[in-house]
Amino acid sequence: MLDIDEAAVQKGVATISGSLDRLVKKEKMSAEQKAAAMARIKATTQMADLKAVDIVIEAATENEGLKLKILAEAEAVIGNDTIIASNTSSISITQLAAATGRADRFIGMHFFNPVPMMALVELIRGLQTSDETHAKVEALAKALGKTPITVKNNPGFVVNRILCPMINEAIFVYAEGLASAEEIDAGMKLGCNHPIGPLALADMIGLDTMLAVMKVFYEGFNDSKYRPAPLLKEMVAAGYLGRKTGRGFYTY
Repeated sequence: MLDIDEAAVQKGVATISGSLDRLVKKEKMSAEQKAAAMARIKATTQMADLKAVDIVIEAATENEGLKLKILAEAEAVIGNDTIIASNTSSISITQLAAATGRADRFIGMHFFNPVPMMALVELIRGLQTSDETHAKVEALAKALGKTPITVKNNPGFVVNRILCPMINEAIFVYAEGLASAEEIDAGMKLGCNHPIGPLALADMIGLDTMLAVMKVFYEGFNDSKYRPAPLLKEMVAAGYLGRKTGRGFYTY
């Protein structure tokens, strides 16, 4: 596991440890199994440590320039046969792949939050993704205990193409004063059997990420139905990004 500095790496390790602690508490994992899992993780800040890996999964924030920079740095050290997967939730896999020297060994591997609990992984095939690459990454997803679905490259792929405009519409409803955040979320949980309301989910995803995704849709489809809600833009400008900043549609 690689991150930008030691503090970020240690935060990541602590997050994984906390997730496993919850499984131990629920008796779904023993303390010994947790210790063994933690021992298998190598945390680093050095890109050179990726030299011997079979697959790199890039999971940076939804910023195409940043992703391209990371991919270029990784490609400079990894082996010729190494597969690169991107966890992007909206950026074109075909476009990211084309910026590398291994477009046939590039694929989208989109995990869903909260990753330890959610079974789904979207496998997104770029125009250049080979059948061999897809088969290997599909097998990896299944080995991780996930259920993969394969989708074609398109803005937002499948799940976020449906989900994010729904969340964006909930923000419009909230901004128009039709109901409180609590009432909107209760309506969708009780009326549509969603496990979490759209505004609470936006806070979990991160409002900056939500805005980035809606911008990709708006630009990619050139369709006004994907316009980001003005309140979403305003909250991101204010630094109210959801759970990670302690304030979004709710206070944490």
